[in-house]
Amino acid sequence: MLKEYEHVNDGMTKEEHKKKTKAMQKLLTVQQQRIAEAKLPIIVMIEGWSAAGKGWLLNELISELDPRFYSVFALSESHLKEKAFPFLEPFFKVIPENGQMLFMDAGWMEHCVRSYRSGEIDAHEYDRRMRSVQHFEKTLVDNGYLLVKLFLHIGEKQQKKRLEELKSDPETSWRVSEADLKQNRNYDRYLDLYNDFMEKTEQYAHWNILDGSTHTSLLCEAFTVITETVERALAAGKYNAPPYTEAFPMGELPRLTDAQLSFTLDEETYKTELKDLQEKLRRLHTAIYLKKIPVVICYEGWDAAGKGGNIRRLTYPLDPRGFDVHPIAAPEPHELARHYLWRFWTRLPKFGHIAIFDRTWYGRVMVERIEGFCTENDWKRAYCEINEFERELVESGAVVLKFWIDIDSDTQLERFQARQNNPEKQWKITEEDWRNREKRPQYEVAVNEMFEKTSTQYAPWHVIESFDKKYARIKVLRIVVDTLERALKKS
Repeated sequence: MLKEYEHVNDGMTKEEHKKKTKAMQKLLTVQQQRIAEAKLPIIVMIEGWSAAGKGWLLNELISELDPRFYSVFALSESHLKEKAFPFLEPFFKVIPENGQMLFMDAGWMEHCVRSYRSGEIDAHEYDRRMRSVQHFEKTLVDNGYLLVKLFLHIGEKQQKKRLEELKSDPETSWRVSEADLKQNRNYDRYLDLYNDFMEKTEQYAHWNILDGSTHTSLLCEAFTVITETVERALAAGKYNAPPYTEAFPMGELPRLTDAQLSFTLDEETYKTELKDLQEKLRRLHTAIYLKKIPVVICYEGWDAAGKGGNIRRLTYPLDPRGFDVHPIAAPEPHELARHYLWRFWTRLPKFGHIAIFDRTWYGRVMVERIEGFCTENDWKRAYCEINEFERELVESGAVVLKFWIDIDSDTQLERFQARQNNPEKQWKITEEDWRNREKRPQYEVAVNEMFEKTSTQYAPWHVIESFDKKYARIKVLRIVVDTLERALKKS
């Protein structure tokens, strides 16, 4: 790609380039309104060589646009050095709402290449991140995002000349970093890396290589690429990809019919084990903080199964500064307007912290599936998207624990009625709970399919029998303590 690139002169004069640029600029402002009406989310990522003009181009591209409908992201040194989250976190966090545009001054290409060349990551981690980027771009495109990727290309001598000019001027010298100079000194090595990255990330969104040697033609070419790509997307309508399959290492398959719901625990044993396990968990929380191991704990289960009480016993011994509990309800409008995983990426724990989710991303393959809140393609595709999301977390060093809190239909009915008849607990029961109960057979099918397709070796499902809430609490604590102890031994 990049190695074979040869700029082809379009034969236009400088004035002709300016005239066309002005027309394309005006077209983009018109398209911006159509983008909003079509609810099409767009990401324009500007990559390229240092001193190729990325910042200048970005400023020109947005100069006539309505700032209410676009945002800008600039990759900074702090993003490159951030080690408190998975490396994709800053990029997933800024994806635009439907109908909005995001312009990126460098993105995941620059992040990967610079981190590798600086020695911050090794070849194995670089290859892993490459695969993560491939999945990231696929899930964006599959969920209706238009991804426009531009690479500004200049030669080694021209780059050196521009860097020297910038460095010699007191007003612009701050813009030249040691990393920029190092890139020029190792131009051929960076060329190989950029070329390799582009070849391996071409499948889901095409790379557009632009000649950065002349600003006038560069601007014209950039506007042309963006407006033509946007026009095709608007004409085609929002894309909703079909399901796909991918091989993930699957673990032991739990099934609802296998749960032994009659398990109970006597009060004395419960109190003794609860105290012992909570004390172990308190010490483990300190240890994972020191080792900077992030922990993600997911709770799903039947209404009235006892998730709230279970979470309270789990969090009681934890330092409140080191964990968050996220109750997940129906998505807010700004959450509905983005990729369904966005609201979970923005709630991930820092390394060394714990995030507990009361309801999770599995709503996609349960309530959204059954209630028709997403298309069949959406929820069928989500199994692989979720597996990849969890794999990204685990490969970034996180522990992922998933619990299904289980009760039978009769027990659920008894608890619903008890809540309904108790004035102090009536707030816990809603009409939606009763409606969901009527669809329990459909949910059972969805839950078993969820287990079958997402109980991986790296993030298996644990079915927690909660006929006796005391038993369920102790079982969760045992699993959490055992899993964290094993994670610490590996670290």
